[in-house]
Formats: sequence, structure tokens, C-alpha cells
Amino acid sequence: MSWIDVGHIDDIPLRGARTVKTRGGCVALFRTGEAEVFATSGTCPHKGGPLAEGIVHGRKVTCPLHNWVFSLETGEAQGADEGRIATYPVRIEDGRLMLDTARLVRSAA
Repeated sequence: MSWIDVGHIDDIPLRGARTVKTRGGCVALFRTGEAEVFATSGTCPHKGGPLAEGIVHGRKVTCPLHNWVFSLETGEAQGADEGRIATYPVRIEDGRLMLDTARLVRSAA
């Protein structure tokens, strides 16, 4: 695994999101709880909507363009929508968000 520091957990508001740029592309980070963060691809596969600007609810995000809902845990589209977003391992170490870029780099290649 190839972990990089992408910021402090307090940089993301509770039930909010931020986009970070990496060498492998943009990643959306979602904070669903005090100490719970998920990392996914930054864009919706439907029309390329910016997922970090979507609504975070539970462990899901709703795309701001056409209301597609994705599980932050699995990346699967919910309900009648079909599709998937990439998910990436992220962990918290002393308040810092550590993103594993190994899968991100492989998918960008």
C-alpha cells in the first residue's frame, strides 16, 4: 500500500466533503461521523457531477446534478440507478487523513 497524507479530519465538516487532487486524479473525501471518513472517485459516472458537492446522508452521497445516490462503503448506485464509483482505502492517524493511492494509480494507468 502507498499511503499519503491528504489533510486533517477537521478540514472536512461533519456530514460534508472535500476534493483532494493527487497524481492519480481527484478524490472526494466524505466525513460521515466524528471519526469516520470515506474516499471515492470525485465524479459521478452518470454525467460527471462533482460528488464532493453532493448531499452526504448516512453512509451515502447524492450527486448534485441528477440525484443519483451512491454507497460510500461499496460505491454501488442505490435504488433504480445503475453504476458504481471507485472507492479507496482511507484511515485516520492522529487526526490526519491517510489515503492509499495504490488502487488510484492503477486505475489511472
